[in-house]
Amino acid sequence: MARIPYFDPADAKGARAQAAYAKLPPLNIFRMMGHAGEMIDGFTKLGTQILNFSKLDKVLREIAIIRVGVLSNADYEVYQHERIGRQAGMSEALIRAVHEGPEAAAFDDLQRKVMRFTDDVVMNVRASDATFRPLADALSFQELQELTITVGYYMMVSRFLETFDVDIEGSEKATA
Repeated sequence: MARIPYFDPADAKGARAQAAYAKLPPLNIFRMMGHAGEMIDGFTKLGTQILNFSKLDKVLREIAIIRVGVLSNADYEVYQHERIGRQAGMSEALIRAVHEGPEAAAFDDLQRKVMRFTDDVVMNVRASDATFRPLADALSFQELQELTITVGYYMMVSRFLETFDVDIEGSEKATA
């Protein structure tokens, strides 16, 4: 159960917050974020940029996001992005492999490199040369930076979700 009450988007103050809520689906993450006021605008703009306007391959992006959620024990994040991953073309075997770790048999070489890099950044902040260099050789500079920004953003999201115990929509624990 959420640690504080969910925010009612109808109570949003400020033009940016109101405009942000007008475009957002009624997900608990956004209902919880409402207490932060107009920060919802910047939060969702970066998330939208990552999900809709980056050059990084969608499956690689979702592998990284789901892995961040798994490593962060963020059930809400994993649940939402497994759904998005399926929409992006991820098989159930590939989704299971993200939970298993970088050496899972379902990964191709590039996916395995993304997994190793993601694990390294989540656990150590700075990617080691052993995980950075193989990706720098395989991805463009733009894709490499987008991947790093994606990992960092979803680390923040996972910590937000877990700190406030945001419920998965429709779960018996969901609160008004």
